[in-house]
Amino acid sequence: MAVTVDPKTVIIGCGISGIAAAHRLVNAGFRHVRILEATARSGGRIKTDRLVTPCQILVMSTCLFGLSCSWFPCLPARFQSCWISPPSSLVSSVDSLLYFCNNITEIGASYIHGPSKENPVFCLARDYGLLDPEALTPENQAMDVDERPLWVPNWFSSSGQKLSAEYMKPALEMFNELLDDTLQFENQKETPWASVGHFIRSEARQRAAERWKDEDKSTRELLLCAISSMLKVECCSNATSTMDEIDLVGFNIYKGLPGLDCTLPGGFEDLIKKLMLEIPTDVVTYNLPVRCVHWNNTESGVNTVTVECDDGERIAADHVIVTVPLGYLKKHHSTLFCPPLPAHKLSSVQRQGFGTCNKIYVEFESPWWDADCEIIYLVWKDEEDVLDQVSNKSWIRKMSTFTVLKSSERYSHVLCGWIAGHESEYMETLPEQEVRLSITELIRTFTGNPTITPRRVLHSQWFHDPWTCGSYSHPAIGCSEQDLENLMEPLPTKGSQSQPLQVLFAGEATHPYYYSTVHGALLTGWREADRLISHYSSKSPCGHPDQEM
Repeated sequence: MAVTVDPKTVIIGCGISGIAAAHRLVNAGFRHVRILEATARSGGRIKTDRLVTPCQILVMSTCLFGLSCSWFPCLPARFQSCWISPPSSLVSSVDSLLYFCNNITEIGASYIHGPSKENPVFCLARDYGLLDPEALTPENQAMDVDERPLWVPNWFSSSGQKLSAEYMKPALEMFNELLDDTLQFENQKETPWASVGHFIRSEARQRAAERWKDEDKSTRELLLCAISSMLKVECCSNATSTMDEIDLVGFNIYKGLPGLDCTLPGGFEDLIKKLMLEIPTDVVTYNLPVRCVHWNNTESGVNTVTVECDDGERIAADHVIVTVPLGYLKKHHSTLFCPPLPAHKLSSVQRQGFGTCNKIYVEFESPWWDADCEIIYLVWKDEEDVLDQVSNKSWIRKMSTFTVLKSSERYSHVLCGWIAGHESEYMETLPEQEVRLSITELIRTFTGNPTITPRRVLHSQWFHDPWTCGSYSHPAIGCSEQDLENLMEPLPTKGSQSQPLQVLFAGEATHPYYYSTVHGALLTGWREADRLISHYSSKSPCGHPDQEM
């Protein structure tokens, strides 16, 4: 087999796995690395936006000759340098000041899950200086909460009542216990239940009947309704329409890391920007979708892969690292590869689940939740049967939780609502005004306050994004560890006489136990780069890809 002296590597996709692969290869001395990105931006499913809203503040003034920022301690410092004092004729004892609240909103990934020394994303963010001091404390890194932080909750019911957190605590404890009890099915070939959803629904009813038998009927029903709310939250964690679609054995293939989940104060895209600064600017070509990867071209034995782009450009390569989301792969595999994917790999692509989780950011002029509240749970009082699906027309009932954003803006109060599954996908098709009205009605119903009106609403729409076709992966029924192994397997498969490592696969869905996470995506990019580095190092005494082999 002929071996290229200076291999040409094409990376499809400029999300964090593609960036990580390119970063690793360039640092190892690979000179011909090119990223092809279908859109106009880097980051993929890492996408930071800003919720910019004009905020009007009433301030007292005692100045007779003009207004100055020194009179407005409430004005954020970054606006003081650009504030222009109005004519003194406009000054009165009470003035209205207008400035713009600027809240970070993560349209894509929000959290570093398991921020500890074992997490490479945390380590990068730490080294780049992107984290709050609190996230860097040994105490935060040592906490083992299994990605279920002990947030301070507020509970509201659909009857318009605020519920005591202590009163609802038994439901929360039982739900977390049920999730923990799924561990007993790890590595089992057969289980009494078909899915995580079936297990939780069955066990919740049975345990409720036993433990809450001394409670009155309305209390038992309310606590079971709260279990329904928690089940909907778990749908968001898994990007699924229903937990009935999640394999009970496969559910615990995923492994968590220690540490209390944290965010990046400046937005997750700050990490992307830092990494991109360390890659030559000519490595990435934007707005260039790939039509087909032609592999196993054995005629010449050199440059055995050709990447055909939508604009007709054909790029010869020795290796292609495919980092497209699993949702895109599921939809386009038949045209994306020639020859097609091997049968066992395609079967694994189809068995692994991929779904949608969207966020709806809602800004208010004043909070209707407690000052120390970190998460809000909404409980529908007619869901004691433990439900996690609703009809599309009732899509708003699928949203059972808001997280409270920590805002640096004194006059801005923002919640992030979470919604998953088909209901979330349906929401994407609705006019913005209809989404806003539905959110307003939802909040008024649960608070009992008919005057609450959101200042602004902003939501993601990952399902209808043509380059993602959803949010992230999950272990669907029938999915096994072998499927995850198959997803990451390069082409041609082992035993072939063709040039090895023609097509490699990276992205969160290809990690064997950190799927659905940013650190999983990053690690897979490094993994495939290291696969190539190792391949050429083993053929070169100096371990450098430029050496004669």
